Amino acid sequence: MSSSKEYLDYILEQLSDLDRVSYRIMMGEYVMYYRDKVIGGIYDNRFLLKPTKSVVAMMPDAAREIPYPGAKEMILADIDDRALISNVIKAMYDELPAAKKKKQ
Repeated sequence: MSSSKEYLDYILEQLSDLDRVSYRIMMGEYVMYYRDKVIGGIYDNRFLLKPTKSVVAMMPDAAREIPYPGAKEMILADIDDRALISNVIKAMYDELPAAKKKKQ
């Protein structure tokens, strides 16, 4: 099952307090970016974040889920708490690898 555009729109609305949130469509799902770094994605209408130290510390009771077969576990984000999710994403930013340079 792929994720719906309506769910993507809901996630983008919940993240609207953050600057430079973007996404890329990949095989019916959405890879999510914050300031050009991959933070996670939307898989089967679930917003999943990379399990950085900040995410795990700030959301200790969050479920861990597999986005697709063969992938590593990710953290199921509590997207209904806008303040929390914004703070979590800001906190995880420095722990993420630098954005890759685009090939020409």
